[in-house]
Amino acid sequence: MTEQPRVVIRRSQRRRRTISARREGDAILVMVPAGMDPGTEQHQVDALVEKVLRKEARSRLAADPAELTARARLLAARYIEPVTGSRLSPRRVRWVSNQDHRWASCTPDTGEIRLSDRMAGFPSWVVDHVLIHELCHLVHPDHSPQFRALAMAHPRAEEAEGFLAGWSWATHRSTAEHPALDDDLALGEPARS
Repeated sequence: MTEQPRVVIRRSQRRRRTISARREGDAILVMVPAGMDPGTEQHQVDALVEKVLRKEARSRLAADPAELTARARLLAARYIEPVTGSRLSPRRVRWVSNQDHRWASCTPDTGEIRLSDRMAGFPSWVVDHVLIHELCHLVHPDHSPQFRALAMAHPRAEEAEGFLAGWSWATHRSTAEHPALDDDLALGEPARS
């Protein structure tokens, strides 16, 4: 587990409502209004620190959509195309911050794949498995048995699914708190345009 950075809170009399954070050396500096409620402050500080850390992790993993798209094409060529006999062409792969209940999503009509930035600090083989899952939606837009067989092409697929399930459980403590976690490890149904 990575060590949490030092958090420096700077209160400002001039700030009224906004709170912001940025990396400053080995610490994360958070600027808050001087009169903010302590409970609200702590909650917002924690959320902003997490956002800064996710952004940093995402940049280490390949923030450039062209890099992610190239990675997806490599995975498709290695694990999916030999089985299907046809070339897959994901149009664009990118990180997004608005997927709190899915690991990723795919729009088969456009060939776009979106990865949740919650995975930014995950091992690359876990992200690769999620990418393969979404690439398989370009072949089968559902979760049929044919889709599932193809999606398990990654050599560490079962291990990756165990990692995702364990992370979900540890983060949410139960699927009752997060019902989407019951459905296919929340990899997500393909999005429709």
